[in-house]
Amino acid sequence: MARQVVILGGGTGGTLTANRLRRALPDEDQVVVVDSDDRHLYQPGLLFVPFGLSAPDRLVRSRAGQFRRGVRFVKGDVERVDLDADRIVLVGGSTLAYDVLVVASGARLLLEETEGLTGPAWGETVHTFYSLAGAARLAGALAQLDSGRVVVDVVDMPVKCPVAPLEFCFLTDWFLQRRGLRSRVEVTYVTSLDAAFTKATCNRELSGLLEQKHIQVVTEFSTAEVDGKGGRLVSYDDRRVDFDLAVVVPLHGGADFVTRSEGLGDPLGFVRVDQSTLQSKARANVFAIGDAADVRASKAGSVAHFEGDVVVRNVVKFLEGRTPDSAFDGHTNCFIETGFGKAILIDFNDALEPVPGHFPGPVGLPLLKESRANHLGKLAFEQLYWHVILPGRDIPFVGATMPMAGKRPVADRPTSQPEGGRT
Repeated sequence: MARQVVILGGGTGGTLTANRLRRALPDEDQVVVVDSDDRHLYQPGLLFVPFGLSAPDRLVRSRAGQFRRGVRFVKGDVERVDLDADRIVLVGGSTLAYDVLVVASGARLLLEETEGLTGPAWGETVHTFYSLAGAARLAGALAQLDSGRVVVDVVDMPVKCPVAPLEFCFLTDWFLQRRGLRSRVEVTYVTSLDAAFTKATCNRELSGLLEQKHIQVVTEFSTAEVDGKGGRLVSYDDRRVDFDLAVVVPLHGGADFVTRSEGLGDPLGFVRVDQSTLQSKARANVFAIGDAADVRASKAGSVAHFEGDVVVRNVVKFLEGRTPDSAFDGHTNCFIETGFGKAILIDFNDALEPVPGHFPGPVGLPLLKESRANHLGKLAFEQLYWHVILPGRDIPFVGATMPMAGKRPVADRPTSQPEGGRT
């Protein structure tokens, strides 16, 4: 008897999961992906758009064009998930039944949660690079900048790719130096955390770079208001940071339909899952992947890639009547662009902080070290994304479990700080 797996979301996690499931399941089983549009965005490229290093149109391709033959794509908006009836209710009233559901709906920007982000200064003196339109507008603002104060503000966790705001600071330093304007522009990084980054070993490296590049850091700043007209950030404890140009990373939340689906998500709209199996805590036949899930790991594309192996194996086991037990260890891998043609690579999981060594083995890219090779690796990732990761192909020596070969654990490491934000 044919079974149907429905995947809500055709981003990174949803696409690679659909393609892997299509290979893993019998031909008579149906794999269906639902999304509101046919535009698949390469999100890591958004970082480069404001600096003229990438063009918006090269980051977008057809969603339908990324799926293997036999994957059905449905364009539509989800109203809610009816967990009791095992069905999806679409806007307009049509429904889709499922035997297994995978929520891969990503994260969205909650501008309305911070006073001022929906005001008249948005897109004028207050910007974000976390959307395609926002990154394009910010490119124009940076091109006109010749003096003043640039503030990069992470309102609160969780956000997609927590290192991206730091990368933006480093690239701003490079961009201004290249134009001979660096001495005329102050650059400040503002975060709600008590350090620049959540992982202590990595934070030491990044803090050193911030200091070398004369980027000021303001910590434990919980943004209550972005006053675009007055040119200032205001915290809940009434501290202020002045700016001429603010680059804001808003609080993130899950998809609207998650909050409308009783029992499925947390207060921010992320799907509650078992941290290891990625199986929903609401129903055994529901799983979540990528930014949509409330996992401890960073909301980053690499996490969705590594989770994909686990979700696919556990979905197959569930359909076969076996208990899902494949485990995700929080494996996360990030290139951190530092400007001037260099980058740092970090690799970690729930149990182990970023450590020195090489990735993915004794011979490979250097870890926790600024290098030209890592910058080239970050650039090469775009082609790997479109031609290997999205199609669901295996990468030799790179899997869901964090590889330990080539790493040098550091003794007496300080405890890392939590990834989470307010709930």
